[in-house]
Amino acid sequence: MSCNRCPDSCPSSPGNLKDIWNRFWTRNKFKKLPKPSISNQATIALVGSPNVGKSLLFNLLTGIYGTVSNYPGTTVDISQGQAVIAGTTVTIIDTPGMYSLIPITEEEMCSRNFLLTESIDLVIHVIDAKHLSRMLALTFQLMETQLPVLLAVNMLDEAEKLGIWVNEKQLEASLGIPVVTLSASQKRGIQTLKAKVANYVTTPALSYSY
Repeated sequence: MSCNRCPDSCPSSPGNLKDIWNRFWTRNKFKKLPKPSISNQATIALVGSPNVGKSLLFNLLTGIYGTVSNYPGTTVDISQGQAVIAGTTVTIIDTPGMYSLIPITEEEMCSRNFLLTESIDLVIHVIDAKHLSRMLALTFQLMETQLPVLLAVNMLDEAEKLGIWVNEKQLEASLGIPVVTLSASQKRGIQTLKAKVANYVTTPALSYSY
């Protein structure tokens, strides 16, 4: 996907970022744990950089039943809650903010390790619609892990005020993964998100063909 020349500067070109990621991925081998250490229910991980509305979306999905604790072996807080989607109770994890699977901070290290070692049934990558091109770099990295990924383009209301419009179906076709546009602050698009997540939780393997 080509850059749409947004006003925000990127730390590196897409080509350079891809080369760095490919070198990192081939050098580091991660093994899935035989059993999830967080929960034996279907697990959905919310992933995204800070300030994209990820925690608000977590609260909307889980209500008042979320708990916060340190991820084992770290001092980093990780939130866990439950939601009922398509009549099935699932565990939702709000991972610490991250910009890349190549970690720099302890928070990014925690999120990376969680994604690559726990049993995850679906990753919902939450991004800011105002900075779509810049944030898709992490989407591509997540797709490279072979985990099921759903892209949630949040803050649609703020983007529209700036004259930015996101074509959900075109983006979905370009990426080859499910895409939902929403505004968590307005509770807009939440039901559509749940409907697409239901494609994962209503099948035995929690898989979705895209």
